Amino acid sequence: MDRFSFLNAAHTAFFADLYDQYLQSPDSVEPSWRAFFQGYDFANEYNGSVDELMQGVNDVHLQKEFDVIRLISAYRRYGHLLSQINPLKKRETANHPDLSITNFGLSDSDLDTVFEASQMIHLNKATLKEIVDHLQKVYCGTVGVEFEHTDNQEKIDWVSAYFEKDKANLSADTQKEVLGQLIKSRAFENFFHTKYVGQRRFSIEGLEAVIPAMNQLFGAAAQSGVKEVVVGMAHRGRLNILANIFNKSPKNIFTEFDGKDYADVADSFDGDVKYHLGYSTQADFGDKNIKINLAPNPSHLETVGAVIEGVSRALQDKYHAENPAEVLPIAIHGDAAVAAQGIVYEIVQMAGLRAYKTNGTIHVVLNNQVGFTTNNTDARTSVYSTDVSKVVGAPVVHVNADDTEAAVKAFLFALDYRNKFNEDVFIDLIGYRKYGHNEG
Repeated sequence: MDRFSFLNAAHTAFFADLYDQYLQSPDSVEPSWRAFFQGYDFANEYNGSVDELMQGVNDVHLQKEFDVIRLISAYRRYGHLLSQINPLKKRETANHPDLSITNFGLSDSDLDTVFEASQMIHLNKATLKEIVDHLQKVYCGTVGVEFEHTDNQEKIDWVSAYFEKDKANLSADTQKEVLGQLIKSRAFENFFHTKYVGQRRFSIEGLEAVIPAMNQLFGAAAQSGVKEVVVGMAHRGRLNILANIFNKSPKNIFTEFDGKDYADVADSFDGDVKYHLGYSTQADFGDKNIKINLAPNPSHLETVGAVIEGVSRALQDKYHAENPAEVLPIAIHGDAAVAAQGIVYEIVQMAGLRAYKTNGTIHVVLNNQVGFTTNNTDARTSVYSTDVSKVVGAPVVHVNADDTEAAVKAFLFALDYRNKFNEDVFIDLIGYRKYGHNEG
C-alpha cells in the first residue's frame, strides 16, 4: 500500500495555498500541516510543484476532514450571529450564515464518523456529532465571541483555545458568593423602588449580573498582581456599584440621595449630583489587597472615559513604571453611548499610542437595548453597539445578562486577555431596562 495514501484529497489549490501560507508564516499553519510541509521540504522527495505533488488524489474521507475544518472556521467567525445573547428574544437567523453541515459538504451519514480535525477544537478524535455539539455549546449559547477580526494569529489562536477547552463550572463557594451578591443588588434596588417611588435612580435592574461579575473580576485582578483599578462610568447602576462593589456606606448613599448634604448649596447642584461623586477604597481579596477607584464624572456621560485613561497613565508613569499593567482601567459604557458618542472612538483609537496607552482597558457595555427612549434598531447601523472595538482589533464577548455564571466567566476572560496581551477587550452585557429610562 502507498504510504502516502493519506494525502488523497480533492482540492489541489487548497494545498498550494496552504503551502504558500506556510512559506510566509509557518506558525499560522495548523501544527499537523506544518510538520508535513517541514518533512516535505527536508526530504525533498518530490521535485515538482505542490500542484503536481497532489495530482490524482481522491480520498473522500480526507476531503471530508477539510470540510470539517471549514465548518469549524465558520463557527469561529459567525457563531456569535446565532448565539442566544438577548434575554428578550431569540436570535433572528433569516439573514445570517447557515452553519448546517450540508453547507460544508457533509451529511447526516457523517455524524458518527470520527474526524482528526476535532483536535483543532481540543477534542480527542471526536465524531462529527460531538464536534457540532461542542461548537454549538461554545459559540452559539448564551455567549457569543467576536475575535477573528483581531489582527494577530497568536491572539486568534489564544482566544479560540480559551473558549474551546472545557472549563469547569464555578466552584460551589464561588456560586454562593455570586448568589449573595445578586441578592444584595436586588435588595438595594427594591429598597429604592419602595422608599423613593418615582424618583430618578438609573437602576441596574435587568443587568444585575454586572455586580457579581465585577466583584469576581476585582478579586481575580488582585490575585494576578493588579494593584489599582480605575473605573469610569455614567449614571446607570452607579449607586448599586458604589454600595455593593466599592462598599460605600448605604447610609451615606441614602443621605446624598435625599440631598441633605447639599441643602445649604441647593441652588448650585441639580438632582444628578449623587451620580457625579467619585469614591476610592482599599479592598481585600484573600491575601491580596487592591485599591479601587471610581472617578467622579460630569453628566456628559462618556467624557469620564478620557479621564480614567489619563488617571491610569499618570499612576502607571509615577508609581508603576516597572510594571504598568499593575494599574487596570475599566470603562463602563451605555450601549447607545458607546455606539454613537464620538469621544468613545477618540479614546479607543489611541489605545496603542506610545503617549496614551495604558496597557489595555477593559470596556464593559451595560447594554439595556435602548438609548433614552430610542430603540437600538433606530439608533445605529452596525449589528452591535461594540463595533468600535474593530478599530483596534479588540475581541468582544457578547453575553446574556440573565446567565450570571456566563457573565462572570466573560469578565474573567477579559482580565486574562488584558493581562496576556496588554490590550483592550470588550464585554457586551446584554439585558434590559426594567423601569424605563430613570424610573420617573
